[in-house]
Formats: sequence, C-alpha cells, structure tokens
Amino acid sequence: MGTQLEPVSYRLTRDDLVAYAAASGDHNPIHQDQEIALAVGLPGVIAHGMLTLALAARYVDEHLGERGRIATIGAKFAKPVVVPVEGVDVVVSGTRKDDDTIVLAVTCEGVDVLRGCKVTLRGAAA
Repeated sequence: MGTQLEPVSYRLTRDDLVAYAAASGDHNPIHQDQEIALAVGLPGVIAHGMLTLALAARYVDEHLGERGRIATIGAKFAKPVVVPVEGVDVVVSGTRKDDDTIVLAVTCEGVDVLRGCKVTLRGAAA
C-alpha cells in the first residue's frame, strides 16, 4: 500500500502534563517543575515519554475512525519533548504499509522525538 497519512498536530501544555501525572501516577517532578528539570540537566520541563507514545496511538485511532484496533505499538524514545509555559506542538504523521502495519513519524519542532514507531493492527482492515 504505502499510503501516506495526513499529519496531525497535537498541542501539549503543562496542564496536560499535570493531568497525565494524575492519571498515570507518574509524579516525577521533571514533568512539572522547571527548576528541578534544569537541575538534572534537562532543557526544561519535559512531557512523559508514554504521553508522547499515547499521542501516536491517538493518531492511529483517529485515522482509523475507531478504537481498539491497535494490537502493538512500539518506538524508541529519541528526544524529550520540552514543554514551555506556552505549550508545544507534537506532530504525528504516518504511512500505511499494508492492512496490518502503520509506520509513524513523531516530531516536535522538526526533531524526531520517537524513532522506529510502528503500529500493528488487529481485526478487519479500515
């Protein structure tokens, strides 16, 4: 197939990070406290890696128009998503390789934040 999918931009804010921390139980202060993030050598507050991966899964769900089709999703966390006070955009695009496989590109400010992001689908083709 090799069908290119339209890119989608998802805005991440620090409020999103607070909500994700509450939902996931991951209250590491590097996701909410600028001073601590800088003290440990990060360029600022960063998004949870799994939140970034969740945006990739959301993109697939939205493309397919249904939830529950993702059998597996995997990627390498390549670079943290720095979330300034005003927020930042994470852009997801994809290529439908065949009926069962979608390969994704996930970037922030033009830089890959996930590498090798691949989704395997279950069930009937969309």
